[in-house]
Amino acid sequence: MEATTTVAAPVGALPGEKTKPTRLASLDALRGFDMFWIMGGEGIAHALAKTTRWPVFNWLSKELEHTPWHGFTFYDMIFPLFLFIAGVSMPFSLGARLAKADGGASKRALYASMIRRTLLLIFLGMVVNGLFEWNGYENTRFASVLGRIGLAWFFAGLIYLNTHLRGQILWFVGLLVGYWAAMTLVPVPGFGAGVLTTEGSLAAYLDRLLLPGKLYLGVHDPEGLFSAIPAVGTALLGVFTGRFLRHDSPRWPMVRKGIALAVAGTVLLGLGSAWNLVFPINKNLWTSSFVVYVGGWSLIFLAVFYLIIDVAGYRRWAFLFTLIGLNSITIYLASHGMINFLSTANFFFGGLIRQAPEPWQAVWTATAIVVVQLALLYFLYRNKLFLRV
Repeated sequence: MEATTTVAAPVGALPGEKTKPTRLASLDALRGFDMFWIMGGEGIAHALAKTTRWPVFNWLSKELEHTPWHGFTFYDMIFPLFLFIAGVSMPFSLGARLAKADGGASKRALYASMIRRTLLLIFLGMVVNGLFEWNGYENTRFASVLGRIGLAWFFAGLIYLNTHLRGQILWFVGLLVGYWAAMTLVPVPGFGAGVLTTEGSLAAYLDRLLLPGKLYLGVHDPEGLFSAIPAVGTALLGVFTGRFLRHDSPRWPMVRKGIALAVAGTVLLGLGSAWNLVFPINKNLWTSSFVVYVGGWSLIFLAVFYLIIDVAGYRRWAFLFTLIGLNSITIYLASHGMINFLSTANFFFGGLIRQAPEPWQAVWTATAIVVVQLALLYFLYRNKLFLRV
């Protein structure tokens, strides 16, 4: 006898809301565009700037370096854009799985899956930090980029699965305003309140107090525990975007959705710039103004990719980005110490590179590294090998 199941909508679904659990091609491409710069694109840009000294490459090279403290460059948005995209995917992935859930038992299984994913990302982040080169507990860095993605995604997922849209918005506002209030009003021993320096901020103090092992900057870790709170807001901003894109209504055709994303992004840029006057945009501290400002840019980039790829249907130009996006965690791990792409590139292309004029050899070496990485990704794609975390 075949069992019957009741299809339940996600807690956050709007009454009478119709949804399409389809995969957005633009998300894979944008994720790949984001990852391209840290897997090797920045190396090409820096080499071109040094070799040609052309203003456009000098500008691009500077944009592909982190701001030392307060301020913003394009490179500062690589990490939060990836987390934002993870949030956008959530209504398509968790929402679809929850719709198939059969009562509380299946929901508990979903929670267990989320916990496993988070713990795996924390572990992989420690591997990237050099866990297997064990040099003692005190020299081990536990915080990481992947760890923050895992934690922020997990808590945003809990909020998404257990609250309605109004509750999600309240959480988003509460996290950002609460973090702002804590960072500016709570006094730090030896420094006082509102000291947003590397050592004197509340986030740095709590990291020194609570985070085990070593901190990335000695007295502060940009992927620390306290600054993970507003990072949940970055993921939630992606959740709102994913809900909007998944919503199926004649009032919101795809073109209008793309335009709305761009408008919303512009509004957030303005709000983030205004907040910057009293709470500086700072990636290391993941300030609330940083969340809003980078969220604006993330929406604008997604709007462009969405309108071109999903709406207009022009996909071929983004194939290489899609290759990267479909195996983004794989290439991140591989390019951060698991594979020596420089040696591989020299093995295959070293003879050709040495034939180039000496000033250009660095450019072709950086390009060869990316070519080898893309070849690996294409091999994985052709064989349908994808690392799902």
